[in-house]
Amino acid sequence: MSLNDALSIAMSGLRANQAAMSLVSSNVANAETPGYIRKSTDQVAVNSGNGSSVRTVGVNRELDQYIQAQLRTETSGAGYASLRSSFLQQMQSLYGDPGSVGSLEYSFNALTTAVQALSTSADSQSARIGVLNAAQTLAQQLNSMTQGIQSLRSTAESGIKDSVTTANTLMKQIAKINNQLTANPQGGTSTDSNTAALLDQRDQYVTQLSQLMDIRVTTNGANQVTIFTGSGVQLVGNEAATLAFNAQGTVSADTTWSADPSKSNLGSVVIEFPNGGSIDLTAAGAIKSGTIAAYTELRDKTLVEAQNQLDQFAASISSALSDKTTAGSVFPVPTVPPTALPAGTPTGFTLDVSQMKPGNVIHFTYTDTDTATNTQREISFMRVDDPSVLPLPNTATTNPNDTVIGLDFSSGFGSVLNQLNAALGGQATFSGTAGALTVVNNPAFANINAASVTVTQGPTDLSNGSPELALFTDNGAAYSGGISKNGSQMAGLAGRLAINNAVVADPSKLVVYSGSTAAGDTTRSALLLNQLNNASFTYSPATGTGSDTAPFKGTLSSYMRQFVGQQGAAADSAKQLADGQNVVLNTLDKKMADASGVNMDDEMAHLLSLQNAYSANARVMSTVNELYKTLMQAF
Repeated sequence: MSLNDALSIAMSGLRANQAAMSLVSSNVANAETPGYIRKSTDQVAVNSGNGSSVRTVGVNRELDQYIQAQLRTETSGAGYASLRSSFLQQMQSLYGDPGSVGSLEYSFNALTTAVQALSTSADSQSARIGVLNAAQTLAQQLNSMTQGIQSLRSTAESGIKDSVTTANTLMKQIAKINNQLTANPQGGTSTDSNTAALLDQRDQYVTQLSQLMDIRVTTNGANQVTIFTGSGVQLVGNEAATLAFNAQGTVSADTTWSADPSKSNLGSVVIEFPNGGSIDLTAAGAIKSGTIAAYTELRDKTLVEAQNQLDQFAASISSALSDKTTAGSVFPVPTVPPTALPAGTPTGFTLDVSQMKPGNVIHFTYTDTDTATNTQREISFMRVDDPSVLPLPNTATTNPNDTVIGLDFSSGFGSVLNQLNAALGGQATFSGTAGALTVVNNPAFANINAASVTVTQGPTDLSNGSPELALFTDNGAAYSGGISKNGSQMAGLAGRLAINNAVVADPSKLVVYSGSTAAGDTTRSALLLNQLNNASFTYSPATGTGSDTAPFKGTLSSYMRQFVGQQGAAADSAKQLADGQNVVLNTLDKKMADASGVNMDDEMAHLLSLQNAYSANARVMSTVNELYKTLMQAF
């Protein structure tokens, strides 16, 4: 090896040491910088005469890509779980602790206690006022809870809008950095310092994007990334797609999302591609995790179900007190003792349907006599005044066993008779008037076993001889469960529930139900108490309790405990999931820091090693210099 070779090799060593020390300095300076990846030099040996010099060909990012991919997945999961837990904890505060003052259970129990006091002291003015105050408190409680739930839905709508704006910014930045990257002309996976810094920045953007939605990332040889949603829709390459969201200003119990844009009252996340075309990601269910998925699920499912539960409770308590079911009158009138009827004598029922309101039902139970099995069937005819909603689904009632047929009352009673006869196709014959609807059996096809009609007492029907009472109203109107083109009357009822002003004006109507009601009569108060405490009802599966084939049945208090307990369990479960997800995320964060972050002890040890190497290379150069001097002095 010549002295020139030795000098050249030592100089290459000094340059390599200087480059390495520069990176150590950068590592130490950025030890606390979020997203910074530890850097090291990429060095190769180069043949130099009788020895090997060293050359720095780039900068390595000490990145564990496997941990990074796991971290992004769990970041999406943690964003989803934490947001859901936060919302459900807020919603839980609306219900209050079971039995505590201000809770729904406390308000309902206060009403039943007040009605019980009235049933023992019917003539007491203070007992009557106590019932009105308790009813008012319960109505206001349901109103307030509805406002709270809709406020959370509005927050979710705004959250989606903000998340979409953030995602667009991140995707544009990722695409911009992609276009600034090029492959290392010297080959390999290393790059220069400036590019390494860009990659750190881009990875930060990608991680932030993963918090908003579930993503899948691929990388090419030039370190450029292509990002897809978890379901495979491309978001970013060399160009960024744009997410659009048509946020709605007002969110209420009546505003719902639908995959059909003409029926939707809430915004959808739509991706618009740079080369044209678009996909509705909300309708496609393409975003399954991250905060956008959590906001969407809360807005369209979780909080809607919670509102449905309150609306069902409000509807049930209102109908329990105001609805009257009357069995049809059998004809011919049975004799005592029973006597055989002459052959061919018409048999059937007579019903008064003149007071039916939209949503009220005529109910028949009949047996098919033209089949070998004599199958018993149920059919419910529901009054509607808007023919555009026909035909009605069987879910229009809570009875899982009936067939529901809507009757359009808007064209007069003659039309109603035609609809009834057409619906049963000769199995029975309908005739008469609204005050005396007659249904006659056709023994060859069917035998009607029972017939009844359910009628809602209106807010002013206070002394018509019926003990049922419209204590609650739908913002002043009767609640009868009607269905119109705007949807079910039950939707949002908890927010509109109000105490009957006519009863407030005359509290005696809590007791007096006819012109001949005697002093101290407890008929009405006893009925109210029984309906509140003991009567059993069936509740819609749309509330998340029960199923289509086995809906939840029980008293008002048992239903209330059911859905309040269900919400509490959901909040606890969401918190446990969020806590577990955060543990996983923190563990991966630590793994990532250990694998790719800066360890000050390691950097200091490396610095000492570089210092020694630098001194050694400098010593070689000094020695070569002395040898050159000696050589020159020899001549």
